[in-house]
Amino acid sequence: MLRYYIAMKIMGISERKQREKELIRSKILEVATQLFLEKGYEGTSIRVISDAIEYSPATIYLYFKDKNDIFWQIQCKAFDLLNECLKESQSVMNPYERLKAIGKVYLNFAFDNPQYYDLMFILRSPMEVLDEEKTWEQGIKLYRTIEETVEACMVLDKIKGKDHQVVAFTFWSYIHGQCALLIRKRLPMHEKNHLRYLIGQSFEFIFNIFSK
Repeated sequence: MLRYYIAMKIMGISERKQREKELIRSKILEVATQLFLEKGYEGTSIRVISDAIEYSPATIYLYFKDKNDIFWQIQCKAFDLLNECLKESQSVMNPYERLKAIGKVYLNFAFDNPQYYDLMFILRSPMEVLDEEKTWEQGIKLYRTIEETVEACMVLDKIKGKDHQVVAFTFWSYIHGQCALLIRKRLPMHEKNHLRYLIGQSFEFIFNIFSK
């Protein structure tokens, strides 16, 4: 009985320590996200992050290899969130309707998660973030999904064009342009509450141009 009590107590301590580690790791990522956005990649160092979070640099190195690792983990978290949002659209069997759903999810994600979108697609960061262990796999996978869906639409003669890669690039870059203008606050000529309507209707207009 005593051994059981001791074992349970040790297990409880272990679980508590694990929760504490997860909280610290989450806090580091949260603070680092804000600093990357405020100071840029070059202006954010491990020292800057440690000062902001009031932990020693050594503590941060217990959880992350370096600044590149922190940035990469933030991007992974952001892509996980976007992929979760895209799940429902992937169940749409008709590729034409699926492509339309993907575009709307993408736009809504940028509206609802502007900080993550900025870190994923806009903020400049050195290519050493992507080394032999860390590739932009999730970003490439998302783009390939768009390419494949466009190709399926063209096979069914639902989308104009001869080269599905050209059409997919045009489709994606149009949506990204809308998101970038929104996030970097380059649309002051329109009221914020009106922007979602304008961008949504613009998407419908462009999608109809793509369609046969």
